[in-house]
Amino acid sequence: MLKILESSGFASEEAKVYVYLAKRGPQTVKEITRGVRISEKKLIPVLSNLRDKGIVISCLKLRAQFSALSIEKVLDIQVKRSVNQAKSITEAKAELIACWQKMEKQNNS
Repeated sequence: MLKILESSGFASEEAKVYVYLAKRGPQTVKEITRGVRISEKKLIPVLSNLRDKGIVISCLKLRAQFSALSIEKVLDIQVKRSVNQAKSITEAKAELIACWQKMEKQNNS
């Protein structure tokens, strides 16, 4: 599962945290650090990245708890992100090639 998530755009630590939250349900930072065996210093940016990607949500009760979205929603998000990225590259392709060719001409002169 981790390898599949990594191949779909997750960083290694993101995949571990996502799977942990998906299996365990809402967890505090302290619980996640113990469960995934990652320092809080490394975990905070991972949670922030996952939250920014819309893959993990946080809930403030007495302490912040983090929850994972369903794997179906995560895959939909990843597919949409990949399609948008491919579309952006396709749209910019002609301009990028023209700029590259111009740069090559300047270097050859």
